[in-house]
Amino acid sequence: MKRCIGVIGIIVEERKRVAPKVNAYLNEYGEIIIGRLGVPYKARGINIITIIVDGTTDEIGALTGKLGMLKKVKVKSTLIRV
Repeated sequence: MKRCIGVIGIIVEERKRVAPKVNAYLNEYGEIIIGRLGVPYKARGINIITIIVDGTTDEIGALTGKLGMLKKVKVKSTLIRV
């Protein structure tokens, strides 16, 4: 299966409640994560996480799918085959 480079944008509301689950999923898929940037946006009461990944569409889709099923978490991704 071909690998893709991608960017995953994650918006987290109620950080204290869902952060452990988000971090557990990111740890589970750590082998495909190249970089991560997390920014608390206090004015809006949210946290923004950007993840750069290198993996198959199945691996990336599994990660985004698990994250997207969490309440108070919104996920969008963009992939490109290189």
